[in-house]
Amino acid sequence: MKKIAVINDLSGMGKCSLTAAIPVISVMGVQACPLPTAVLSNQTGYESYFWDDYTDRMDAIMEEWKKRQFCPDGIYTGFLAGEAQVDKIFRFLDYFYKKDTLLLVDTVMGDQGRVYGIYTDALCEKLRQLSGRAQVITPNLTEALLLLYGKEGMDKRWDELSRLKGKEFLCAVEETGAALTEKFSVRAAVITGVDHEEEGKPVQIGNLVRENKNSQWIFSEKEGGSYSGTGDLFASVLSAGLVKGYSMKDCAQKAVRFLQKAIHDAVEEGGDRNDGVCFEKYLWELAEV
Repeated sequence: MKKIAVINDLSGMGKCSLTAAIPVISVMGVQACPLPTAVLSNQTGYESYFWDDYTDRMDAIMEEWKKRQFCPDGIYTGFLAGEAQVDKIFRFLDYFYKKDTLLLVDTVMGDQGRVYGIYTDALCEKLRQLSGRAQVITPNLTEALLLLYGKEGMDKRWDELSRLKGKEFLCAVEETGAALTEKFSVRAAVITGVDHEEEGKPVQIGNLVRENKNSQWIFSEKEGGSYSGTGDLFASVLSAGLVKGYSMKDCAQKAVRFLQKAIHDAVEEGGDRNDGVCFEKYLWELAEV
């Protein structure tokens, strides 16, 4: 069975990070091997949370995996609490990354034009370096702009993009995707969760796949607001599907269909956006080829 090392935090509540990745990757027929970066009572979107930082314990886990000659087919990195944890990832790659290993990096730094509390310029620079070693990166639009321009540049570019509408806006996002793949020499960049409006039509959520100098949009009708863990679920479907040899297009379409149903049920249920989406009853669909 193929294996993916999933380097991310474990949040007891919020349906994100490892609690999202493990069931998705597993049901798709790939073994998820978690390496926790932190253990949290609940994800950080809630008003309070308990945090146990695992930075100093990651080395011990890696040493045990080395003893067992661990050889993952894929490595998927998510939420990282600071630049020190990115350095741990580089050490992990030195040990376990091989010629045919897929490295997918989800560059978690912000959303909707705002940075998260963990953001620093140093963390952004480290994630640029990590992205440069990846085959696939999955930033949202905010994170894509941070990778390209930093915090001040992102603020300026976000303001410029917010003034654009329709196809003009989509073209500008496509230019961002092209700039990402060129700057970091990745096989593909997927810019996730892009809100798109056209006059007289329902708001759509778009995911831009930039691969082999071609851009493709995958849209679904937007429901509700921004939910915890949707980016983690999307990246998890991509990582498992790519390791199994599916095309990027098929993986992205599968992820969008899965999330659309999970988000619909979350809206129907009317829960807190921090609680995440209702994905569990649709996991079986991911097992279908």
